[in-house]
Amino acid sequence: MASHDPSTMIAESQATSAMPHRREVDASTTTSMADENDVPGSQDPEKHMHEHQAKVEDEPEYPHGFKLAVILSALCLAVFLVALDQTIISTAIPTITDRFHSIQDIGWYGSSYLLTTTALQPTFGRIYTIFSIKHTFLTAIFIFEIGKLSVGSFRSLVCATAPSSTALIIGRALAGIGVGGLFSGAVVILAYCLPLRKRPAAFGLIGGMWGIASVAGPLLGGVFTLPIGAIAMVVIFLVLKINRENNPDNLSFLKRILQLDLIGMFLIIPTIVCLLLALQWGGTTYLWKSPTIIGLFIGAGVLGIMFIASQLWLGDKGTLPPRFFRDRNMICAMGFAFFFGAGFFAIIYYLAIYFQSIQGSSATHAGIQLLPLLITTVISSIVTGGLITALGHYTPIMIFSMVLFSVGAGLITTFNLTTPFGQWFGYQVLAGAGIGVGFQGAILVCQTVLPLKDVPVGTACISFFQSLGGALFIAVAQTLFQTGLLNGIEKNAPQLDAHLFLHSGATQIREILREVGRPQDLDAVLQAYVDGLTHTYWITTACAIAALVCSCCLQWKSVKGEAPGKEMDNHVTSNMEQKGEVDVAKGDAGVDGKF
Repeated sequence: MASHDPSTMIAESQATSAMPHRREVDASTTTSMADENDVPGSQDPEKHMHEHQAKVEDEPEYPHGFKLAVILSALCLAVFLVALDQTIISTAIPTITDRFHSIQDIGWYGSSYLLTTTALQPTFGRIYTIFSIKHTFLTAIFIFEIGKLSVGSFRSLVCATAPSSTALIIGRALAGIGVGGLFSGAVVILAYCLPLRKRPAAFGLIGGMWGIASVAGPLLGGVFTLPIGAIAMVVIFLVLKINRENNPDNLSFLKRILQLDLIGMFLIIPTIVCLLLALQWGGTTYLWKSPTIIGLFIGAGVLGIMFIASQLWLGDKGTLPPRFFRDRNMICAMGFAFFFGAGFFAIIYYLAIYFQSIQGSSATHAGIQLLPLLITTVISSIVTGGLITALGHYTPIMIFSMVLFSVGAGLITTFNLTTPFGQWFGYQVLAGAGIGVGFQGAILVCQTVLPLKDVPVGTACISFFQSLGGALFIAVAQTLFQTGLLNGIEKNAPQLDAHLFLHSGATQIREILREVGRPQDLDAVLQAYVDGLTHTYWITTACAIAALVCSCCLQWKSVKGEAPGKEMDNHVTSNMEQKGEVDVAKGDAGVDGKF
């Protein structure tokens, strides 16, 4: 064994142990570095230089130029596909309720879609980790297209392509399965196509697709979803190449299937179903204290506990790895995603009802009246993506955006029978300016604090909580809307059968009153609608404030730092070496384990 000066050896050891942990260095790299420090001669600069050169050469090669532009365009088309479908259904709900006389099913048109999306997103995270990212993404688009074919396009839907409200709900649930892997897949693909510092701008562009689809959806209809999906599939198939080995352990297909946490998947689906049914039926179809509702809540609780136990047992092999819940930033990001999804979906679904029911607008005109919210969402998403890319820090932008969302949603609760143009226009602008960052904020946190190998599962977790928030709070908003509507009619027009409006279309108020010979009660019934809708807007406001709290608890990290994973740039390595050399030279520096 070579002899060394004891003080130098101690200083080297302390300098090494005092180095701050970096997420950029994965477990294997950290272990190898630690082992090298114990080996004589491991501090040889020439040897270290060769080792670092090997690491640099092993870094992923990102696509660039025309190829990158084509891939980004295909991903934007895929997200546009999902957003178009969701915005079409939100503005079409009043017309659909007229067709099927199913105002009591409004919540299910959104919740059935989000139910399967939510339940399967964590599983898709595991699939993206274990199987080919490219092939999984293509499969997700294909399943979504099949779901759309099962109910037809929106324009044919209104012409009775779907024979009943139940058929529409089932078709939406099938499409939701594909969506479970589509949006998270687009985000995962971006992680392999762009370095971290460039992703915010791309996320802003993709987030802007939601707003563009929201503008185009009511005007174009769903007939365009199928060809858009086909184009995206062809481009991804021909152009995309992921620099990752899909099956490094050479496992059989069956063994890889068994790694998907099938137990967790089969537990979480009935958990969410029981919870949604309880929230959907409670207070309207059944009393809250009825055995049915109590049984559903108990069932959801028991199944939920079993799911949590399964995740603790499986550890990192679970769909929701427990270690994510020990990371402050991931906890805040998941909370942010949950409350943002809850507030966003609630306001999107019920704001269109205000314009069509209260102001008597058509579906197309209501879509135009939503443009202040939607266009501002597009602009803010793109602008905030560019700001985060330029400034590096996402936390202050997330905080400011949620302040705008909270204020805008709070002002929307003041909508009444005679709200003037200036108010409903301006309030939507405020809310939309805050909503724009919501689509990318939590995802950026995930990709900044997690190693690259954990990005697929982490992204799926974020998407899971965002969809879960939407699914649950659409159901909550539905219950509050129906309760407010029934109570308002019983209070303001007791001579009318309140349930008559509950089982009719949202735009048929005036027609029903003419049929029962009570047109003079129009203002009373409209006020009852406003009362019910106001309750849903308060839900959005509360959720926006909760998302604001979550964003305030985030650490201030920068996307300009090196991306998590196996990559470690020359600058960081050089700084670490220099710091170690300085401390060694000082001899007694770093004795307390701190620099």
